[in-house]
Amino acid sequence: MSVNKDQALQRELHPVHVVLLAGIIPLFLGGLLSDLAYSSSYHIQWNNFASWLIAGALVFCGLALLWAVVDLIRTDPRSKCSLLYTLLLLVTWILGFLNALTHARDAWASMPMGLILSVLVFVLACAATWVGLTKSRAGGGQ
Repeated sequence: MSVNKDQALQRELHPVHVVLLAGIIPLFLGGLLSDLAYSSSYHIQWNNFASWLIAGALVFCGLALLWAVVDLIRTDPRSKCSLLYTLLLLVTWILGFLNALTHARDAWASMPMGLILSVLVFVLACAATWVGLTKSRAGGGQ
């Protein structure tokens, strides 16, 4: 039985890391849906919901990003998948932070930029989760 060098260098994601990574999807989705509800009803509470959901998603995303940076340092520096995953999480967190700042303004002033940022952040979060979980499966033994 032989072990491929590339498979030996890649590590599977820790279950806590997977939970953090998977947690950003529903939170950013909730923020996006709250923005959509606000844009159609103009009830200020939907903007408040979006602000809290985005803040929660930033906590999860920040912890997953920290874990990804540690994993990036510990793995082979030539691993393009780990670098892509970490960069996607970083861009997701930065745009999510800008989205949180946008939502901190007056509810009326946060639209339409808040909705646009929510869509972008949700798509980036889905991409980061996809790449992160695919990276995890690629390192498994056969």
